[in-house]
Amino acid sequence: MSLIEVKDAGKTFARDEGTFTAFEHIDLSIERGEFICLLGPSGCGKSTLLNAMAGFDLVTSGSIEIDGKEVCEPSDRYVTIFQNYGLLPWRSVQKNVELGLEQKGLSKAERAARAAQYIELVGLTAHKDVHPRQLSGGMQQRVAIARALAVDPEILFMDEPFGALDAITRMKLQDDILRISREQQKTIIFVTHDIEEAVYLADRIVILTPNPGRLKCICEVPLHGYRDRTSGDFLRVRDKIFELFHMKAENRIEYFI
Repeated sequence: MSLIEVKDAGKTFARDEGTFTAFEHIDLSIERGEFICLLGPSGCGKSTLLNAMAGFDLVTSGSIEIDGKEVCEPSDRYVTIFQNYGLLPWRSVQKNVELGLEQKGLSKAERAARAAQYIELVGLTAHKDVHPRQLSGGMQQRVAIARALAVDPEILFMDEPFGALDAITRMKLQDDILRISREQQKTIIFVTHDIEEAVYLADRIVILTPNPGRLKCICEVPLHGYRDRTSGDFLRVRDKIFELFHMKAENRIEYFI
């Protein structure tokens, strides 16, 4: 059984002028330990789909299951990381990372030790006692990642977490999250509208069409180990994704590069 099963899922919102369909007829299976990128233009429903998987905004048709159980609400088994970091400004880096651990009932010493472990993992040990306002945007996002990992979630949902960062910082954080995903063997669902980012990170790329979001195709990325953005293999996959964005929607959803 796949870890996540999305079955003919759709999401419709009521509006004064009628209804709006964010996405419809989505079928997707995600295996444990996979890094999946949801890729598509603005307004295609990829963030709404991610929120539905995470239990924040339930589907109105079809179903989403995690480990065979329908998603009806958020769970401490999975954590969502957003673009706006969500750090508490009055808490230090250390105390921000400890936040989720407090809810788990760990002792003060256990919280401190585990938080220190994940702060080191994201390279912020020298900054553990400073407050968010003293950090760059990229460093704040690392704190958010450390806080999420510290509670040992089974799944990480990431909604365009690097979208507001400059190109150099974004590439460094892409390296970091790719390394962490392999070391920690986490299942990651990552929303992006950046084709190159999706190719760099994903095991598979799920491409959605514009409004309403439908599954255009699922592309396997045959790049393993270190990924070189300038290599011929990388550029070939990237160019194929660009090509797919200019193709008409097809009934066949599996596309192997």
